[in-house]
This record gives sequence, structure tokens and C-alpha cells, in this order.
Amino acid sequence: MLDKNLVLLLKILMLIGITLILLGIYLHLYNATIESMGVNGIIISAACVAVGMILSIPTKMVITFMLVNREIKQAARQKARR
Repeated sequence: MLDKNLVLLLKILMLIGITLILLGIYLHLYNATIESMGVNGIIISAACVAVGMILSIPTKMVITFMLVNREIKQAARQKARR
């Protein structure tokens, strides 16, 4: 898989994760149906937040590592040219 495709996939996963986190917060704070469900409603909203965090945090780390590797390669190329 090309780096561009991998970065695009990771960005999409990160966006889905952030969306799930926001959905969980919305469900917990503003949705009357979830509130009326009691403990099950809390579990549903917490599950949305948890899955969102699982999707968003590791992808940020991988994107950061890829960017660092790219900068290292560019610095090595610039050194080789001199």
C-alpha cells in the first residue's frame, strides 16, 4: 500500500474516531432516550467514546511516526547532496 493511501486510511479512521467520541458525548449529555435507559444508556454512550478513542489515538501516533521518518529521509537526502 502506498504511503499516501495509508495516510488517507489513517486520517479516515481518525475522523471516524473523533466522530464517535462526539456522538458518545452527545448521547450522554443531550439525548433523553439514552438517559431514560439508565445504566444501559450510560454503557452505550461510554462504548461510543471508548471505540472512538481506540480508533483515533493510535492513528495519530502512526501518522506522527510516518512524518518523522519522512523528515529523516529528507534530511539524509539533503546531506548527501552537499
